[in-house]
Amino acid sequence: MIRPLVVLACLALPATAQDVDCAVAMAQVDLNACAHADWEAADAALNAAYQDAMALLEEWDAALPSDEQGGAKALRQAQRAWITFRDKACAAEGHAMRGGSAEPLLVYGCMRLLTLERTGHLTRMVEAYAG
Repeated sequence: MIRPLVVLACLALPATAQDVDCAVAMAQVDLNACAHADWEAADAALNAAYQDAMALLEEWDAALPSDEQGGAKALRQAQRAWITFRDKACAAEGHAMRGGSAEPLLVYGCMRLLTLERTGHLTRMVEAYAG
């Protein structure tokens, strides 16, 4: 599901960050594009970690009687709640530059950091319990 926050922030981006050398970007529009690309990379890693965690919980559920299953459902609900949290928290952080050209930079930077934290959490969970 596309979040309104992401759609609005994308309006301030050029067509692609591939056209920008992020190592030397200085224009705000280029910095925004690079921040967006960094968040997308973090999001891809999160999606992989989530799939690993979901596979683990589905495996656990399959080994339980039906009335004791629910790990995968709980993870799905937690992830959806986390996405809502991330989007709202980063929108709030973006208000430091509300309406300015740097707002997307703040929002995407926040989204990247929270996404990296969530990825680490899911990865550590799988590592701790997968056997």
